[in-house]
Amino acid sequence: MKYMVFDVGGTDIKYSVMDEGLNRYAEGTVPTPMESRQAFLHVLQEIYLPHKDEVEAIAVSLPGFIDSGKGRCNGGGALVYNHQQDVGPELEKICGCPVHLDNDGKCAAMAELWKGSLKGCQNACVFLIGTGVGGGLVIDGKLVKGTHFTAGEFSFLMVNANQWEDFDSTMAGQCSTTALLSLYRNYKGLPKGEAVNGKQLFERFHEGEEEARKALDTFCHNIAIQVYNLTTLLDLEKVAIGGGVSRQPVLIEKISQCVEEIYENSPCRDMGVTLNRAQVVPCHFSSEANQVGALYSYMAAKGLVNG
Repeated sequence: MKYMVFDVGGTDIKYSVMDEGLNRYAEGTVPTPMESRQAFLHVLQEIYLPHKDEVEAIAVSLPGFIDSGKGRCNGGGALVYNHQQDVGPELEKICGCPVHLDNDGKCAAMAELWKGSLKGCQNACVFLIGTGVGGGLVIDGKLVKGTHFTAGEFSFLMVNANQWEDFDSTMAGQCSTTALLSLYRNYKGLPKGEAVNGKQLFERFHEGEEEARKALDTFCHNIAIQVYNLTTLLDLEKVAIGGGVSRQPVLIEKISQCVEEIYENSPCRDMGVTLNRAQVVPCHFSSEANQVGALYSYMAAKGLVNG
């Protein structure tokens, strides 16, 4: 069977026609409409219609606090117009086929647990670096969604007790791609609104630019601290790093190095305490994890796979 799979982000919608073997028969990317939910639903419908006779259902990865059972966005995340809206039933009505929604970070975690970097893990997580910080937690071999569907929403964690009212003190404010570029602009003395992207930063890093190196070092240390915290709290075996920047091997290398330095210099060593160290790995499915996880979430809900 084939399925229409959407990965909806704050910038783009990636889509594909996919089967259970993860073979793709069509794929593409369009800008995410930001003006209204009606425009958003219309775009999904227009993408679906040419494939309606070949697909069984629609599986969607979305930002926000998603109640998959009801197809409801309890929180819209980057897509504010979806807040407290029954997006799944609305899309079912206009497309005339079953629709299943799930959160983007949780989709990535399910993909990696199913056939990716977290396969076989009991306790692990994905850490998705993007405009914010997405996440998904695997505890006792199962994805944790939480009573209010907010488990694994790393973006909102406070990381500085002395400045907890400042957005820069959230994990999103220190560990996102947005934060990395902000660090770089600060080190370069560039205006706050100066356009610079991740590709340019890594190019400059590889060219040996000092400001790019300092920004990446600080950024990776910030992430490593959170890897340490999450591992200590949840006894994680692996932390899989995802998002566009995770395709840069130097990022994974630097985060791993920073994690080792934190453990080597931890005051716990002087207390005779030996803590577990999670392995930092890249997401196997990279930027495709959300689509793979959305398909898995649908199949699991229908009893087509274990989960």
